[in-house]
Amino acid sequence: MGDIVEEIGGVRVLVCAVEGEILAREADINDFMAKAWEHEATFVAVPLARLSEDFFRLRTGLAGAVAQKFVNYHLRLAVIGDISAWVAGSDALRDFVREANRGRDIWFVADLAELRARLG
Repeated sequence: MGDIVEEIGGVRVLVCAVEGEILAREADINDFMAKAWEHEATFVAVPLARLSEDFFRLRTGLAGAVAQKFVNYHLRLAVIGDISAWVAGSDALRDFVREANRGRDIWFVADLAELRARLG
């Protein structure tokens, strides 16, 4: 199954399929954003399987670059999946996730049901 668009709480969400290109470097951000614009979505839900491990290693700068670009282009992002193992190994990532989840632009949620609840 490919990417789908879902209307959730009045928000048009591009729900990325588990299979597909990996967001592994800054240049890859554009592919995800282009798909959102193609489908007139303002929110992109990306499963963990589509993110490289470097995303969760804050020292690489990938997560920060992704967050900044999404915010700059007025798109919202949800990372979908269980990141507890990553958070357990990094105080900085735990703080990043906590702060992101307090905002409205970048969220880390366990599954689509949690995203639906937050947007609903």
